[in-house]
Amino acid sequence: MTAVTPRLLAAAESMPAPGAPGVRDRFMVDGSDSDGRFALVQHLFAPKALAAPMHRHHDEDEYTYVLTGRIGAVLDGVEVVAEPGDLLFKPRGQWHTFWNAGDEPASCLEIISPAGLEQFFRALAAMTEEPTPEQLAELAAPYHCDADMDATMPLVERHGLAF
Repeated sequence: MTAVTPRLLAAAESMPAPGAPGVRDRFMVDGSDSDGRFALVQHLFAPKALAAPMHRHHDEDEYTYVLTGRIGAVLDGVEVVAEPGDLLFKPRGQWHTFWNAGDEPASCLEIISPAGLEQFFRALAAMTEEPTPEQLAELAAPYHCDADMDATMPLVERHGLAF
């Protein structure tokens, strides 16, 4: 086990990187900071932005704590809307997605346990063009993550989401 060093992550550090269209990610705690136990990412959403296609991961649980705005989500087939102070549970193996359900910017903290999936977000942020569904599937495979574009597009159309 590696010793984790106490430190302060100042607001000006770790500036947000581009993520999905309309979403910026601030990588706050990587797996290397927590000996692989968890990662923490802040998602900053433009209005009506979808964070990710409908997907499931097989190795991690995710928890989304809403800071500002309204975050819509599909959690294992059930559509919900979370508001500031609410926590969304996204267990491994269950299909889910989430988006800014409002007309104002929104933000949330994403806890990923164990760490690792945050590197997939980094890989997406490094892309210079929007990936095709095939490229997305190829990029997600090493992270044991599946995407379902057929389930995503009706959601995008129903809520008028940017993706």
